[in-house]
Amino acid sequence: MKNLGQLMKQAQQMQQKMTEMQAQLESVEVTGVSGGGLVQVTLNGKSDLKKIKIDKSVLDPNEAEVVEDLVVAAFNDAKQKVTAHAEAEMHKLTGGLNLPGGMKLPF
Repeated sequence: MKNLGQLMKQAQQMQQKMTEMQAQLESVEVTGVSGGGLVQVTLNGKSDLKKIKIDKSVLDPNEAEVVEDLVVAAFNDAKQKVTAHAEAEMHKLTGGLNLPGGMKLPF
């Protein structure tokens, strides 16, 4: 039973570290770009949209669809970067422990 108690203690410590990591992710800002930097979208580590910057050169009313596509592409770029950052932080937290697919922490 000593090992079970130790395992539970480790699980609680990991859960606490997960909570801390999630709080830290809110302060991380990641910028995705498209159109060679004409459109920039900034997200926090929880994928909340924080800022959009659009170069004035692409603000032609006749080209609205182009701007819309660039915004979507920049958002997707930023979202991918947020996901990669979160996965890297999780890898640090778990010490490279490979969890089965679909398993989420905290439990």
